[in-house]
Amino acid sequence: MAATKKPMTQTQIMGELAERCDMKRKEVKQVVQELVQMAYENADPGFKIPGLGKLVLVHRKARMGRNPMTGEPIQIPAKTVLKFRIAKAAKEACEPGK
Repeated sequence: MAATKKPMTQTQIMGELAERCDMKRKEVKQVVQELVQMAYENADPGFKIPGLGKLVLVHRKARMGRNPMTGEPIQIPAKTVLKFRIAKAAKEACEPGK
């Protein structure tokens, strides 16, 4: 059985990006932090990263749910959630066997 890979750490990601882009880690970290900040600020209209996906705010209506321990019906209030919708190109690139 093949060993499962562990996710890359932040340090590993910054190091790999720095190497690939021929930049210093500190510069790469600043660029990534700015990208993340832009995503947070523009999530409401939708923040698209081409080839990866789109960050959007989704407004959920109030609804009835159930307490999983007791089975008792409960009212779940309306709320806004943050979602990341994966781009088709990203899905296809990560499919096993392709």
